Amino acid sequence: MPVAVLRSPHEWLDRFGAPSRPSVVTIGNFDGCHRGHQQILRTVVERSRERLALGSVLTFFPHPARVLRPAEAPALLETLDQRLAAIAATGIDAVLVLPFNQELAQVSPEDFVRRILLDTMAARAVLVGGNFRFGRGGAGDIALLAELGRRWGFTTEVVPPVTENGVVISSTAIRAAIREGRVEDARRMLGRPYALDGHIRTGTGQGRKLVVPTLNLATEQEVLPKNGVYATEAVVGDQTYRAATNVGMRPTFDGGGRVTIESHLFDFSQNLSSGPLEVRFWQRLRDERKFSGPAELREHVLKDIERAREFFQAVSKR
Repeated sequence: MPVAVLRSPHEWLDRFGAPSRPSVVTIGNFDGCHRGHQQILRTVVERSRERLALGSVLTFFPHPARVLRPAEAPALLETLDQRLAAIAATGIDAVLVLPFNQELAQVSPEDFVRRILLDTMAARAVLVGGNFRFGRGGAGDIALLAELGRRWGFTTEVVPPVTENGVVISSTAIRAAIREGRVEDARRMLGRPYALDGHIRTGTGQGRKLVVPTLNLATEQEVLPKNGVYATEAVVGDQTYRAATNVGMRPTFDGGGRVTIESHLFDFSQNLSSGPLEVRFWQRLRDERKFSGPAELREHVLKDIERAREFFQAVSKR
C-alpha cells in the first residue's frame, strides 16, 4: 500500500477521520534518510504493527533553519520528493508534511503536542532521536515530551543512534563526505548510493563528437560530489545502466565554467535530449584534470570507463 502524504492537519483528519485513527509517530527533518533515520522509521513500523496503529512521520518543509536562521541553514541532501520516497521505502503508512513558517515556529511545546500530535495524529507513542527538540525556540526536550506523554496518554521512546566506525551517522557527516568526494563513505552511512535526481539537459555535443557520448544531468539538489570522475549508475525511465560520470568544469573544453554532470552509460545507444535522469554515485575514480586536447581526454575517459566496469564486476562477485 503506498504511503499517504498529507500537507495539513485538515488533510490528515479528512483522510484518517476525526477523531483520527491512533498512530505511532516520529518527528524530524530526515534529510538524506540515512541509516540512523531508517532505524527510527523501522522501529516506528514495528511499534505501529504491535499497536494496530498507523506508522506515521511528522516532517517539515522548508527546513526550519531556512525560516529561523537562513544564513546558517544547511544545504540539503535531498529534494522533498526524494525524502518522501526514502521514508516510504521503510514501510511507513503516512507522512504529515507541515509547512514551516513563522506562525508554526511560535507554537509552544505544549500546544505543538496538543494540536499536532494529539488532536491531529492521535499519537499513542512518539519515537525520537536523542537530540530531539521541539516548540518555540527549541524549548521542548525529551524530558518535557515524556512528561506530556504521561499527562496525556502516549509513550515516549528514544531510539539510539547508529554509528559507522565509531562515529555517529548524521546528515552533517554525509554532506561532508560527499563534498570531499568520499562517496563510498556516504554510501555506507546512507545504506545506498548517494543519488542526484533531475532531468537530461542538452550539452554542447563536443563529448559525443570528440570523446564518448554522454547524458548531461540538470539537478536542483544542493550537495554535489567533489569534482572528479566516478563509477555510477544512471536510471533512465525504468532502466538502470552502469556508467562513468564526470562532475566538474570541463577544463579541457571550457577552461573552467559552470559545473556539469556528464555520464557515459554502458551498453546504451539512445540519443536523448530530455527526460528524467538519476545518477547514483558508487566510487570515486580520480580527480578532474585538464588534458592537452580531445585525443588525450578520450584516452583517459576510456580508462575511466574500464575502471568503472572493473569496479562493478567486483561488486557483482561479492
